[in-house]
Amino acid sequence: MTLFVVRTSPRYERLARALVKAHPEFAALQANARLILGTDPVNRSGVHHVKKLTNVPRGEGQWRLALGRFRFRYDIYGRDVVVSYCGLRREDTYR
Repeated sequence: MTLFVVRTSPRYERLARALVKAHPEFAALQANARLILGTDPVNRSGVHHVKKLTNVPRGEGQWRLALGRFRFRYDIYGRDVVVSYCGLRREDTYR
């Protein structure tokens, strides 16, 4: 049941194409991210790794969804979810 319309920015499309080539598992995660963002982008259910980022202006990805090592940044405009970034978490983040 999709409650939100998930759209992507041109930047996201460029990043996603590169990630699919380098990481074959990204395609499945991307489909899962679309499903999550289409049904529960603010994580009302509490089961997804969604965080509202502080000090990030609207249009630069105020929300972040973490799926494994991959991060998706997006904004919510009414019933539209605009995904603007996808990428890998840095290897040295928690060292």
